[in-house]
Amino acid sequence: MNVEIRRMGKKQKYYLAHSFREGKKVRKIRRYLGVNLSEKELERLKGRAGVIIRQQIESYRIIKDPLSHELSSNEIELLKDMEDRANLSVIHLSDADWRTFTELFTYNTNAIEGSELAQREVKEILEEDKWPHDANKRDISETYGVAEAIACIRKSKEHISVQLIKKLHKIVFKNSKSFAGKLRPRGIEVVIRNALGDIVHAGAPANRIRGLLEELEAWYEKHRKKYSPLLLAAVVHNQFETIHPFQDGNGRVGRLLLNNILLKHKLPPINISLKNRREYYNALQEYQKRRSIRPTLDLVLKECKSLKKELGGYKKKKM
Repeated sequence: MNVEIRRMGKKQKYYLAHSFREGKKVRKIRRYLGVNLSEKELERLKGRAGVIIRQQIESYRIIKDPLSHELSSNEIELLKDMEDRANLSVIHLSDADWRTFTELFTYNTNAIEGSELAQREVKEILEEDKWPHDANKRDISETYGVAEAIACIRKSKEHISVQLIKKLHKIVFKNSKSFAGKLRPRGIEVVIRNALGDIVHAGAPANRIRGLLEELEAWYEKHRKKYSPLLLAAVVHNQFETIHPFQDGNGRVGRLLLNNILLKHKLPPINISLKNRREYYNALQEYQKRRSIRPTLDLVLKECKSLKKELGGYKKKKM
């Protein structure tokens, strides 16, 4: 890694840069350190930026190849057996089932991200257009947004595309975020730390987001008839979260994408429950650090069974 200096008049801007080979291409990651830095400040900031750059290089490897190897016929059969044991048959939910699912999913997916609305309040907003006293307007607008996005994936024929991803983000956050529907711009990088200050996730560099989403779409199209819908949905969700294409709101869009893939393969949707938030985050960590998809698959199956019980069992209904 080396320090690059750009002079602009009396100002000197410092960057930490590192080049690495990816296949036949040489790529470069650059992190802005600051302006007119002292040697002491420069050394301190170099250390922190170096950690982030190494995290980003690792994320390149994960994002480039969603699965570390092609699944064997035995592994594919194992996944099929998991789906069969979960009794994930082709189903058609009734209007009442969809209302219940929409309320459950909307409450939980927003609560995971910090919404303070109670489940009862979400139900009243969606069914009666009744707003809680002193409720956060952002939470209310995102309640309507998530419900509208669910209606969107029910009608949409697309499995995955950059356009669909941007559309879902815009629907959910159109009244709460100024950047609704816009991919993370150059210069806006994502680093998530835990309570100890350790980096637990670094999103893809902003200048590669669109290309990586297109690569994910291509991976899905290549494998959509080969791999089980359960695996496809899990990989699309985890890859999307690893890329982290938006400044905020990635979790909700990722969970909508997961359900969109399941629905397009005529499988029931799932609701990631707030009570399973820690398990959900741990599953993502296992994927991003060790490329293990199994924890996510286990959680998806667990949530499938939970929703089935909530809806009183799946029955084949008339469209």
